[in-house]
Amino acid sequence: MEKFTTLTGIAAPMPLVNIDTDMIIPKQFLKTIARTGLGKNLFDEMRFTQDGAEIPGFVLNQPAYRKAEILVAGDNFGCGSSREHAPWALLDFGIRAVISTSFADIFYNNCFKNGILPIVLPAEAVATLMADAQRGANARITVDLAAQTVTSSDGQVFPFEVDAFKKHCLLNGLDDIGLTLAKARAIDAFEASAAQARPWV
Repeated sequence: MEKFTTLTGIAAPMPLVNIDTDMIIPKQFLKTIARTGLGKNLFDEMRFTQDGAEIPGFVLNQPAYRKAEILVAGDNFGCGSSREHAPWALLDFGIRAVISTSFADIFYNNCFKNGILPIVLPAEAVATLMADAQRGANARITVDLAAQTVTSSDGQVFPFEVDAFKKHCLLNGLDDIGLTLAKARAIDAFEASAAQARPWV
């Protein structure tokens, strides 16, 4: 998993509330267990018509936001079903951080396991960052995980809270597999010891 330290990038404004996981990645695209290739279908039903043409009014289709790395979203982002494909699709598109007043619990935890930083901020702060994002590609927001701050394009700083263990994992690029592999020597030593103590197993 790619480490997350500091990110300065274009933020796309998505003020809708209750953006659920089926909106993020519709059910017909859940046939794969690969984590790549889903970005082209991110927000598919909002981005494209039924015949595959782009919907110009959708934020990620607008030239200023095609390379967005941050989303500033409405309340309760990631609600709905627990599909892990939702953070996979966001990450494959290029989104590394999502800022909202609240997230669905399962989606929130899945983000950390896939290299995305979900940031909870008060409504006033989200409103300020939403307005900043609406200024387009020249308004770049900075997310500093180590310092636990979000800085607007005009220098306003908003601190955020994050679980210490989740922060450690993101800073070091450790997903569940990475955490296990970090204990590889201890696991190998246990297996060797167990094989000697119980050779019949």
